[in-house]
Amino acid sequence: MSSLLVRWLINAVALLLTAALLGDKFQIDGTASALLAAAFLGIINAIIRPVLIVLTLPINILTLGLFTFVINAFMLILVAHVLTGVTLTGGFLWAVIVALILSVISSLISTVLGR
Repeated sequence: MSSLLVRWLINAVALLLTAALLGDKFQIDGTASALLAAAFLGIINAIIRPVLIVLTLPINILTLGLFTFVINAFMLILVAHVLTGVTLTGGFLWAVIVALILSVISSLISTVLGR
C-alpha cells in the first residue's frame, strides 16, 4: 500500500513540475488538482491503457514502442477533459510533448528515490 501512495505522490509532483516547465501549454491549478489528476491518471492507466495497448499492438511493434507516447497523450487529453483543474492547450502534439516530459520527470524522481 505504501508503494502505491509513493507512486501517486511521485506522479503528482511530476505533473506539477511539468506544468511549471511548460507554462501556458499545460496548467494545473494547484496541489489538490495535481493529486486528483495523478489519481485519475493512475486509474485510467490501469483500466483503459492496457486495452489500447493490445488494440494498437501492430502499430506499436512497427514504431518500436513509440506509439505508446501517443496513447499516453490520449490519456492526458482525457484527464484534461474530465478534470477542471487541468488544462492542456496547444493540441495533440503538445499532449505528446507533455506525455514525454512527464515520463522523463517521473522516471527521474523514481530513480532518485530508489523506487
